[in-house]
Amino acid sequence: MQGVQLAELVQTPPGVDEAMEAVAGFDAALADGLSRLGPRHSEAVDALAGAVSASPLGAAAADACGELAVGSISDTELSALAGARAALLGAVHDALLARLDGALGRTRAEWEEHPADAQEPPANLLAGARSWLRELAIAGWRGVDEELVSAADQTLEALWAEPRLRRLAVLLDGLAAELRVSCPVATMERIPERRWADLWTRAVLLAHSGSWTGGAAAVSGRLLPLGVDVHEHGTAVQAQLHAVLEPRGDGPVRLVRAAVAAAKVDTIVGPEVWDLLSGHPTLLAAIAERRAVDIADMPLTADGDLLWDEERAKAGEPADPFATARVRLPDAEAPAVAPLDRHPVRIAEPVLVEGYKAKRDGTFDLGGAAIDVDADRLPPSGPLTPQLVNASTACIGLLRWDAGRWTLQPLAVRSVAKKQPVEAHNGDWALGPTDPKAAKALARSGSAVAVLTERAGKLLRK
Repeated sequence: MQGVQLAELVQTPPGVDEAMEAVAGFDAALADGLSRLGPRHSEAVDALAGAVSASPLGAAAADACGELAVGSISDTELSALAGARAALLGAVHDALLARLDGALGRTRAEWEEHPADAQEPPANLLAGARSWLRELAIAGWRGVDEELVSAADQTLEALWAEPRLRRLAVLLDGLAAELRVSCPVATMERIPERRWADLWTRAVLLAHSGSWTGGAAAVSGRLLPLGVDVHEHGTAVQAQLHAVLEPRGDGPVRLVRAAVAAAKVDTIVGPEVWDLLSGHPTLLAAIAERRAVDIADMPLTADGDLLWDEERAKAGEPADPFATARVRLPDAEAPAVAPLDRHPVRIAEPVLVEGYKAKRDGTFDLGGAAIDVDADRLPPSGPLTPQLVNASTACIGLLRWDAGRWTLQPLAVRSVAKKQPVEAHNGDWALGPTDPKAAKALARSGSAVAVLTERAGKLLRK
């Protein structure tokens, strides 16, 4: 990625600001409750409907506005408004991604519709989820209390028991947990309107149809790692590997992702989170030792995610991620994006950036064009630090769009020390810390994972 490519990205596509403004207006109305629409919020809801008036959603969104004006709030109206909001964010996503693909010269696969499941999920479970989501919309975030959150418990228990609705169950469970710890929401100094509206919208659409997933097809070939993005919070950790797949036989070289996850407690932090993923040794070895992986008949979803199966993976030869990024990444076909995932926050495109100058203001200067470096996303589970990023001369990272601007999230950097190339990758500690100081600190503190495992074993034996 050079300065000329970056210059093509920095200009916001036409209509993006207006679309985000319409979404923000609806989010503010949802925060106060759709049953209490004053003039300002009524105008915001009308503006949302007006933004999709020329689309197939136009009539349904306009009808929903009319019903809300007379105090009628049913599943039909909420589904139409959630669909309008998702459509606007999807349009923003598409415009930004098209701009990025054009700047990078990246080709992208077309989305293929997946036929509906032969057996529909239980309608009563979807209706129960929609009922709770409707109550949230009526009360608004500021009206959420413990009683309203607890009203979801029975529905959640039933959803968890239905494997076909697992995505909806996880989403509603997470939303309910966030609301519960925030109760009473009315006393919060600042409400995360965008985040909760995103979760609510996605849940309404999932509760409307049950599934939005594409199909999966078995693929074989050689997987060449680029870098790993570690997602972590108090109760879960996920390692998501971005890689290039060289398929066996015919077919284009593809950009793919492979993710593994585990539940955790908030006392397990830093390098120890990798111990929770030890059930995936082949993947961890590929990440830590920078090796290729030979995969055989591993499922690949329509939106580019490998459903990781250790029995279908075999460690291969060493593979330099920077060589892969330089030689194979430019011609790799990017995956299509699932309809429900068309959202600006979802954009995370791997790129190689070279020939830049790291500046003190937290940007990379590529010959007159600058991009913000998102150092806040550097995980504590690896050796990559802001200091190493600032000293780097090459970077493999993820291009993201956040708060109206493009940012670069580093996954790996290369620099020169004593005339020798030095590299640091997020996944270098996947098999344990390689830095002596980090290893000693971990040895002194002891392994929280080992202690918790031992205690759990004692409890089970009792």
